[in-house]
Amino acid sequence: MSDSLRPAPAAADPSPNASPQPLSEGAEEPVLEIRRLSIDYGLGPGALHAVVAADLTLRRRQVLGLAGESGSGKSTLAYGATRLLREPGVVAGGEVLLNPREGAPTDLLAASERQLRAIRWSEISMVLQSALNALNPVVRIGKEFDDILRAHSRLSRKARRRRAGELLEMVGIHPSRLSDHPHQLSGGQRQRVMIALALALEPQVVIMDEPTTALDVVTQREIIEELIELRDRLGFALLFITHDLSLLIELADEIAVMYAGRIVERAPAEELYRSPRHPYTYGLLHSFPPLHGEVPPMTGIPGSPPDLASIPAGCAFHPRCPYAMDRCTRAVPALDLLEGQGRQVACFLHDGQAAVPSELALS
Repeated sequence: MSDSLRPAPAAADPSPNASPQPLSEGAEEPVLEIRRLSIDYGLGPGALHAVVAADLTLRRRQVLGLAGESGSGKSTLAYGATRLLREPGVVAGGEVLLNPREGAPTDLLAASERQLRAIRWSEISMVLQSALNALNPVVRIGKEFDDILRAHSRLSRKARRRRAGELLEMVGIHPSRLSDHPHQLSGGQRQRVMIALALALEPQVVIMDEPTTALDVVTQREIIEELIELRDRLGFALLFITHDLSLLIELADEIAVMYAGRIVERAPAEELYRSPRHPYTYGLLHSFPPLHGEVPPMTGIPGSPPDLASIPAGCAFHPRCPYAMDRCTRAVPALDLLEGQGRQVACFLHDGQAAVPSELALS
């Protein structure tokens, strides 16, 4: 990042120092570590546990996908980690470390409001769901860019306008559209504007929450291709949140799958696609047809995700799981690293004490 865009530097869980287990050796350095993050809605005995002890590591230039059905806790995790969570949501524990391997990493959950203002947009930015709602309908596109650049840089007004035009061109929109209001743009153009805004200060980390859900498949494809090209060119790390696991298979380097507020599987994208280990991941992958070749029977997942107010005892997935055992109704499986597999799964089928179904067996 150029000096003109660089802002001033930013000045209880039972195991807060536990670091997420890396899945591969020799990978890029971590830029963001989420450690044992827990988020509730409400306080006291009646609180709803929306995210439970979540661990995630995002590395430089990596695309980390976060997948799961609606209500699994994906967006809540992102909003909580970036301190954008609204009441009655509260962070109940954990750490969110920016540049965790440096001498003095910044814990976003403990940072002051002044530190957060310096970090947001410049070090970590977020693309929210529904671009039309995220953009101010009575403010021209150029003003959105100008507000960010004026607050975080020392650029002149003319230079800010020129920079805004460059950002629009970077995502395939002509600079003349800076004078437009959001309603004058198509859905895909609005989403590209949101991406350009998120990249305005060249942050290290970009979080995208369901950025392509409301778009047609052609526009989705165009935006995904642009994101990959921008990641390669600018070098940011991307946390991409979606319920569409098929999309993540193409885009992500690594995928974490959430269910009922917990991460139940984490693996490199290709390995997760070829050999899912958790029955929930297997069900998600067999809920959509392949793009090429013979179409196998679509099995899907019976039932519905649990209500946060009445999450089943034991493994929350057991009422919908075809392989559930008696112990699944009594105990919560830990997210363990599979020996020699370079991946994690929270399922009793892989603890050595149960017969593993062939489709979920270790290769």
